[in-house]
Amino acid sequence: MNSATVRNLLVRGMLAGLGAGVLALIVAYLLGEPTVDSAIGFEESHAPAHGHEVELVSRSLQSTAGLATGVLIYGVAFGGIAALAYCFALGRVGRFGPRATALLLSGTALLAVYVVPFLKYPANPPSVGDPDTIGERTTLYFLMMVLSVLLAVAAVIAGKRLAPRLGNWHATVVAVLGFVLAIGLAYEFLPVVNEVPGDFPATLLWRFRLSALAMQLTLWGGFGLVFGELAERLLHPKPATLSAGTAVAAPH
Repeated sequence: MNSATVRNLLVRGMLAGLGAGVLALIVAYLLGEPTVDSAIGFEESHAPAHGHEVELVSRSLQSTAGLATGVLIYGVAFGGIAALAYCFALGRVGRFGPRATALLLSGTALLAVYVVPFLKYPANPPSVGDPDTIGERTTLYFLMMVLSVLLAVAAVIAGKRLAPRLGNWHATVVAVLGFVLAIGLAYEFLPVVNEVPGDFPATLLWRFRLSALAMQLTLWGGFGLVFGELAERLLHPKPATLSAGTAVAAPH
């Protein structure tokens, strides 16, 4: 793949990431922000009485302009990174076309980058968690994410190497089972983090986590669909059609 194609795919990836970010922003605003407000209200109602503190950034600004800025910048950045990964994966993960490769890459990345770490260390509302352990919790989450990505890459490599001996189906099954086993061991040996207060509403916690998952599903799914279409049009352009009655000059 030449540099011009890579550059064009990178631009399209960033645009697709921006479009997916808009969709994710809608989901975050409609589903996520109400649960955040409820969690903040719970925290304030259980906090000890103290003097009024001046907010550096108002909650209304955080839930609108702040949210939009963060989600859209994240969408553009992750779209560019995903496009570069797509350039490497295209043609190396099987006989898939541009659209199918984009969806396969998005689904695999969603699983490895978000779902697997999420199942071990799920997202919590603002009022949940000890501020003194935020560094440790962040480190554990990113460690789980790095392990998941590395194990996913190892599973893909193992599947490709086993395919000539076992066939594509059995090689895929073996690779997936190996990935699941390795992730299970990581879940078992990494520390457990449980800082949810006993009186925190279970329904609110569940809705917050579902909204966080829905936002990521929208982001990655939207990117896969939009970028796949853009990549298909770039890599496999449709031939120009001539209108009826147009004469084509014969070469001299």
